[in-house]
Amino acid sequence: MEILTVSEMTSADQAAIAGGISGFSLMRRAGQAVALVAEALAERGRILVVAGRGNNGGDGFVAAAELAARGRDVSVVLLCDRATLKGDAALATAEWKGPVLPCDPAALGQPNLIIDALFGAGLNRPVKGDPFAMIEAMNASGVPILSVDLPSGINGDTGEVMGIAVEASATVTFFRRKPGHLLLPGRAYCGETDVADIGIEPDVLDAIAPKAFENIPELWADIFPSPQADGHKYARGHAVVVSGDTVSTGAARLAARAALRAGAGLVTVASPRDALAVNAAALTAVMVREADTPQQFAELLADKRLNACVIGPAAGVGERTRDMVRAALSARRGVVLDADALTSFADDPATLFAEIKKQNDPQVILTPHTGEFGRLFSGLQSGYPHASKLERARLAAVQSGAIVLLKGADTVIAASDGRAAITANAPPWLATAGSGDVLAGIIGGMLAQGVPAFEAACIAAWIHGEAGHEFGPGLIAEDLPEVLPAVLRNLYDELGIAY
Repeated sequence: MEILTVSEMTSADQAAIAGGISGFSLMRRAGQAVALVAEALAERGRILVVAGRGNNGGDGFVAAAELAARGRDVSVVLLCDRATLKGDAALATAEWKGPVLPCDPAALGQPNLIIDALFGAGLNRPVKGDPFAMIEAMNASGVPILSVDLPSGINGDTGEVMGIAVEASATVTFFRRKPGHLLLPGRAYCGETDVADIGIEPDVLDAIAPKAFENIPELWADIFPSPQADGHKYARGHAVVVSGDTVSTGAARLAARAALRAGAGLVTVASPRDALAVNAAALTAVMVREADTPQQFAELLADKRLNACVIGPAAGVGERTRDMVRAALSARRGVVLDADALTSFADDPATLFAEIKKQNDPQVILTPHTGEFGRLFSGLQSGYPHASKLERARLAAVQSGAIVLLKGADTVIAASDGRAAITANAPPWLATAGSGDVLAGIIGGMLAQGVPAFEAACIAAWIHGEAGHEFGPGLIAEDLPEVLPAVLRNLYDELGIAY
């Protein structure tokens, strides 16, 4: 599903109006959608609408009128003088026949539900004065809050808290989500988000051409790999994972097992000589080959059937890892660069980026967490201090020439052509040692099966999140590959793939 920035959503509204739907009709449908959710949240008792001066406040007035018409006890608090409202918001207030209370925290009382219609998604400045006090009182009330479009105080494009923000129990937005619904901390303020159809036709997106998406199966369903009845292991690709030395082999084995579970037909661990016995003793279905030097690794990759590489999990920071990366890039394979592979280039990222850009259509994925991102893209951190996570990942993709998967509870995947996806299904159980190694392996498994780099990263990030949910509390990284079969069965069912 597409994600629209605030300006893109404005363009969608304008296109719908140009197509014959009045702005007030859109507002009416939005307010009705809010009223429907409000009734489900509070089946009885008083409902209080806290309205602002713009269209968000207009949606709140429509919701109030709709609820009152259904016999509900509704009150409205307005941030400004009613006479100052203009346009569709003024039309909406004309339909409200009840009293309008002044913007005073004391006016909240003890309702059963508060509808937050103060600011919506367009806020781009810190909340101060009366609105600050009102939001503070709403949050302190202990009453469930339903936000209209986006919790007031959240920047719709970045998810940033603009000084203070409403802590909503639920949010109703319209037509499409915005980045602030999915990026943290904004997502944490939204509660459950419902996307309401207010009559805007999807074809308005043709002119907008959005390039940001929510990372859900709908995004990559058409390209998701599934084994064929007449297939064989070589048709499913062969992934290679580079191991660290004797005392640092576990991370590579985690990645290798994840790649195999994710569907790669074969997986090999490329091991230093001194770690061969350790890796061989711990692995069964995953093969082990000696790659003590970058030259040996390059010779291993001379076999064209080895079509995907994962380098970085506990590989060691230094020249050997840098040379392993160069060998993989020179072989023009699908390459996942994680952890130590990224840190090895922290002092000279331009060299890495130049090597990536030498490839024709590079299938390279960088998977930094926030700290690694800061080291590898330090210029972006200082040059764009207020950029959102989405914007930073896009800038990094352009700078590096690679797909950038910026990890976290709101993982962002970005390509240099502007495409980006935000992943919102990661549970807290994934914050455990080795979890990222498994993610790198799942990506490698997707690359081995011929999935293009952007989609491979998106699929892997989503599957990784679902695996965390599947296991739940007590999860350690070793558990993740073992729950992948259940996750994949559920996904096959969702996509209608026979198995």
